[in-house]
Amino acid sequence: MSDAIPADAARLLTTSEQEAVNLTLHPAIVGLSRQDLQALARRLREARDRARAIASQQRREMRGKSEPRGATAARDDVGTIAKEQVLADAVKRITEQLRHTPAKPAGGPPVNGRSRKAAAVRPTSPGPAAKPSKLPTVHADPREVGRVSKAVMSAQARRDAKPR
Repeated sequence: MSDAIPADAARLLTTSEQEAVNLTLHPAIVGLSRQDLQALARRLREARDRARAIASQQRREMRGKSEPRGATAARDDVGTIAKEQVLADAVKRITEQLRHTPAKPAGGPPVNGRSRKAAAVRPTSPGPAAKPSKLPTVHADPREVGRVSKAVMSAQARRDAKPR
């Protein structure tokens, strides 16, 4: 049995969006290749982001914060929010399917992209006389880098806030 999007949700979407969302439902999503899934995810994310931006603009119009884009100001954003939710659910289904789809066929280069050739030490400057650096290589945890950066920013903000 094939799943289909409900009629009330289909009413909110354009024809191309309906086709894209229908491809994210069970029988159709299983038959898609990884590249097709990635392209579909990109299309759906763009549509979702566009719906999100329109809903935000409508909320601003309702509050009187911005000029209406059409002839009159928006009265509600319920339909646009529902459309955004339908598209967000489709993106979630694709993301979940991408987790279960193999990344590369067997026999190709390693998944992380590193090969024996890429791991070799390369000279830092062109020419035959280039020598590798004798300085030790430091491998810092990215979380530690972020923590230190945040501490420095906070300390600078405290210094800037002090009266002179």
